[in-house]
Amino acid sequence: MRLRIPTSRSAAALVWSCSCWLACAAWAQVDYEQPPISYLDSPVQDRVAQFQERLAAGEARLAHAAPTGYLAAFLQALDVPVSSQVLVFSKTSLQQTKITPRRPRALYFNDDVYVGWVPRGDVLEIAAIDPQQGTIFYTLDQHPLEDPRLQRQTHNCLVCHASSHTEGVPGLLVRSVFPDRSGQPVLSAGTFRTDYRSPLRERWGGWYVTGTHGAQRHMGNVFLPTDGRPEDLEVEAGANVVDLRERLNLESYLSPHSDLVALLVLEHQLLVHNRLTAANYSARLAARDAQIMSAALGTDPAVESDSVRRRLDAAADKLVAALLLVDEAPLSAPVRGTSSFAADFAQRGPCDAQGRSLRQLDLDSRLFRYPCSYLIYSPSFAALPAPVRDRVLRRMWSVLRGEDQSEPFQHLSAMDRANILEILRATLPDLPAYWHQR
Repeated sequence: MRLRIPTSRSAAALVWSCSCWLACAAWAQVDYEQPPISYLDSPVQDRVAQFQERLAAGEARLAHAAPTGYLAAFLQALDVPVSSQVLVFSKTSLQQTKITPRRPRALYFNDDVYVGWVPRGDVLEIAAIDPQQGTIFYTLDQHPLEDPRLQRQTHNCLVCHASSHTEGVPGLLVRSVFPDRSGQPVLSAGTFRTDYRSPLRERWGGWYVTGTHGAQRHMGNVFLPTDGRPEDLEVEAGANVVDLRERLNLESYLSPHSDLVALLVLEHQLLVHNRLTAANYSARLAARDAQIMSAALGTDPAVESDSVRRRLDAAADKLVAALLLVDEAPLSAPVRGTSSFAADFAQRGPCDAQGRSLRQLDLDSRLFRYPCSYLIYSPSFAALPAPVRDRVLRRMWSVLRGEDQSEPFQHLSAMDRANILEILRATLPDLPAYWHQR
């Protein structure tokens, strides 16, 4: 079976990396470099920064062990599950010269930390989510050191990780490419930027994928023939793969899997993180601009102008759409992974008195049983400035109560809305009083 899909020829990058194989437009002195954001030099309190403080104080240690260096110890210290492992073999990373289809890069993640590891690589590539500043990039030298230290990365990562592809803020993204047999993306064939809205047929080119998905097809596990066109990608050969041992040497990896369900969750999570950061920045920048205009015009800074109102409304609406999985690409057949990721993910809760959780997966026709993102519990959501957080909660309450029946939310049945509303009432702290009205 060959792939027959339209292609997108936009600039390509793949998840996070501190270097790009395709030059991106420079973002010179954009707003997030200036107050009140001051991304480049503001202190951060993401979990990696906190761990670095413990390392420096001698309160934590990292054990180095062959063949993965500091990887296993770092994942354990930051509570990143090994079952989240996914493998990408396209040469689209800082350490692209070390990546081949026989030696792919491994990626691991939890709710707010992402880790990239390449066999015999020089560094671990790390990204962490700070509640105020968004995605913060780090590297960790993989050579055995007496005193290992995480190094924050800025400009060299932001070249590609702060653009329209990441909602205009420092963030992360997933790319699907047409790889040749060396793992090199065939740029003339185009690429896809993918998230939970993307149909499976556009996903995971340049990735290994383990799991079953019925008659649905994706771009993973296969290569574009020499001088081939996008429609020549033999997707049938990459379908429903449950064992990678014939495709690569797995001995040095922490897991033999590149779990399909982990990939689905990853793509959802990255979009929500980017929109949380964008909403935070929008509110803070709008407040700054309102102060400037108020001083210039002699108006009351406490009164929202139409301009500020529109900016806050737009940021809140985009975040609500991501939290409630608007435009999610449906699954036409059940999907199942090959590792313990789905069970590990669901166990993280929280649950209401009936045992319901936003982490419970559906995987038959959609990703989540209750289509509302678990990242609503994240420190990033709690840290949203009040003007935008209040808007998000007000809009979600209106949707979940059934008052907002607008087209974007038609994927939510009456039962979906009622279940999500009840779960959030029981598990999300500091909800406004009106959320508890019956």
